Amino acid sequence: MSFSRRNFMIATGVVAASTTVLSACGNGDSGSGGSNDVPSVAKAKTQNIPVGTKADSVGPAPEVTGAVKGGMVYGLDQFDMDHLDPAQIYVQTESAITVPIMRALTGYKIDEKGGCTLVGDVATDPGTMKNGGKTWSFTIKDGIKWEDGSDLSMDDVRHTFERLFADFITEGPRYVQQWLVGGDKYKGPYDGKSLASVEVSGKTVTFHLNEARADFNYTLAMRGYSLVPKKQDSKEKYDKQPFSCGPYRIESRSIGKSMTFVRNTHWDAKTDPIRNAYPDKFLFQFGFQNIASTDRYIADKGNDQYAMSIFNEVAPERTAQVLTNATLKKRVLTQVDPVTYYWPINMTRIKDVKVRQAINFAWPHQQLQTIRGGRATSEIASTIFSPVTPGYANFDLYEADTKPAGDPAKAKALLKEAGKVGQKLVIAYQQSDNSVKQAVAIKNALEAAGFQVVNQQIDKSTFYTQVGKIDNGFDLMAAGWSPDWPNGYSVFYPCWSGKNVGNGRSNYAQLNDPSVNKAIDAAAKISDATAANKAWGAVDRQIMELAATVPDYHAIRNWMHGSKIGNVIYDAGNTCIALCKLYVAK
Repeated sequence: MSFSRRNFMIATGVVAASTTVLSACGNGDSGSGGSNDVPSVAKAKTQNIPVGTKADSVGPAPEVTGAVKGGMVYGLDQFDMDHLDPAQIYVQTESAITVPIMRALTGYKIDEKGGCTLVGDVATDPGTMKNGGKTWSFTIKDGIKWEDGSDLSMDDVRHTFERLFADFITEGPRYVQQWLVGGDKYKGPYDGKSLASVEVSGKTVTFHLNEARADFNYTLAMRGYSLVPKKQDSKEKYDKQPFSCGPYRIESRSIGKSMTFVRNTHWDAKTDPIRNAYPDKFLFQFGFQNIASTDRYIADKGNDQYAMSIFNEVAPERTAQVLTNATLKKRVLTQVDPVTYYWPINMTRIKDVKVRQAINFAWPHQQLQTIRGGRATSEIASTIFSPVTPGYANFDLYEADTKPAGDPAKAKALLKEAGKVGQKLVIAYQQSDNSVKQAVAIKNALEAAGFQVVNQQIDKSTFYTQVGKIDNGFDLMAAGWSPDWPNGYSVFYPCWSGKNVGNGRSNYAQLNDPSVNKAIDAAAKISDATAANKAWGAVDRQIMELAATVPDYHAIRNWMHGSKIGNVIYDAGNTCIALCKLYVAK
């Protein structure tokens, strides 16, 4: 895929929340100067994400130097959002575009250099942990209102978490549902029943968990746990136009074509330490391939001077032109991303490990990197973990680094040993011009190794819905993952634990290996940071020994924008451009 499902990675394992320090929010190699140097993922530095104080959680957000209020920001991107109901959101683009309209109990406060701190968003602070991490309490700020002027109520807060259990919530994160006491039997609030483990007293909500989670306040910063007003909850229909308590609201939406945000006049900046609201309006437009948006940014004419992209990066065909031109490069935000893109292999369809190993050995890493735009856009991956994440262990079981062009002879020998020469593979990939080129390269490489390959192109806006089905009919799927919040558990539980196999889940390989499940559960309980990081690196290797996926690349982002957009910085909480830090230059 071209965008991973989530965010970043922990530095410390499970430790006391008051001293937790997490990493990979921002990066030492980010920036957009005129240099032609290519950032290195392997050498990139990680930065800390501390838990902020109550004072850090007080609004308004710090002003951006030189920012001015007013004007319209235009968006140029390939595709619309599959989901806008927060409980269904588990894709970066959906997380990114909803920051201006959705608020949660906690969130990430971004400084002008892209560093971030976990703070209370609608909560007065990042939360109070008791009972070793099994009990968490959050007190709600006064003065928070929905777009119709009604107050955020404690009924809204309770309802937000209880509706997560409804049967129409088929995608989105599953952590809270898994951890709340009694959640295994609860079916949601629509029959009038409440969940006792979500306790409300006055302005405070308390969560009772069935396991200690010192990182629960980080979990709640996910867009999937943004607030939903009880009176406005239209169940399935809420997915098309959610209600806002942020600085903007949805004014209009034409599915597949555009979406417009205008100011929410009932938002009070004094309650919000995270969001600035400089533009008067956002007009997000969809249907632009990378090369089309890049050419418009290069020309920098008319309204395109006020444009940016959430998803679209510099087109591979224009990478050299843009990144070697000092003037153009000034309008590019370059950022090493903690994501790893990979191709999960469906373990229920491709059961022979030698066949899965053959796929790995045959993979055309170097050719794919060239198609993507070369070293300026990515580094070849041999692991599930990115090198910028604590716990990363450097290994190369299938010679991705030493033989990046692939080894078709070794792959074919493995197929012969398995008696599977001519094995059919159905491969799902996302719809875009560049993805088609990569799919052709993959098909040619695998067929040279003795496979029979059928490529299936899927619309980007529904891609994860389709590959997330148990009976999806695919053998390999384009995918990628950044940790949901700073913790190794949020990579390996959602993507590789057998407990998370199911429709709408993110274990796309449908891996359900008892030894891997045991290792994930054991690593999650380790409190020592060094030992925990070592354990997660070992889990990575264990999964790769099963050849359950083909690691493809670690991303280097290059987002271009118009000349009249100011303060284009990285939102590491959503691994994207920080929409609520932009302004329109006069």
